[in-house]
Amino acid sequence: MAVREILIHPDPRLRVKAKPVADPTAPEVRALVQDLADTMYDAPGVGLAATQIGVALRVAVTDLVWRNEEGVRDLHVWINPEILWRSEETTRYEEGCLSLPEIYEEVERPRRIRVRWQDLEGAVHEAEFEDFPAIALQHEFDHLEGRLFIDYLSPLKRRLITNKLKKRFKKRA
Repeated sequence: MAVREILIHPDPRLRVKAKPVADPTAPEVRALVQDLADTMYDAPGVGLAATQIGVALRVAVTDLVWRNEEGVRDLHVWINPEILWRSEETTRYEEGCLSLPEIYEEVERPRRIRVRWQDLEGAVHEAEFEDFPAIALQHEFDHLEGRLFIDYLSPLKRRLITNKLKKRFKKRA
């Protein structure tokens, strides 16, 4: 379909809480998912939430294996996702984000999660994820709540990153 512009922090649209999708089978939802996938693969990234392209709907895509040597893709679509459970055990992982280009910071998150979501046919799924998949899903689903991974950092670090991106953003304008 189309590669869309990815919003860059501190764009206020990244802080909007996404609304549930009423009909996951609607043609406009399929078109949105295709745009998300095209944009994610073009960036390149391993996940992208609709809020990152300025669409305040609870939709995200991930592909945690597509950059393997064979170029195999494994696109997953997450419509109306919700985290039902988080483990008390945590893990630290260096995260990056397409909306915070060239910024990488270590973030502590629950190591395991249980998720419920819908697919493009409207079917409801539930599964548990751990380690990198759990981290990636928490990261993407945070976007749907208007949160960024830098929100888990100290206020000083957040301010430094925000100022750095503001300067870079001005240079592009």
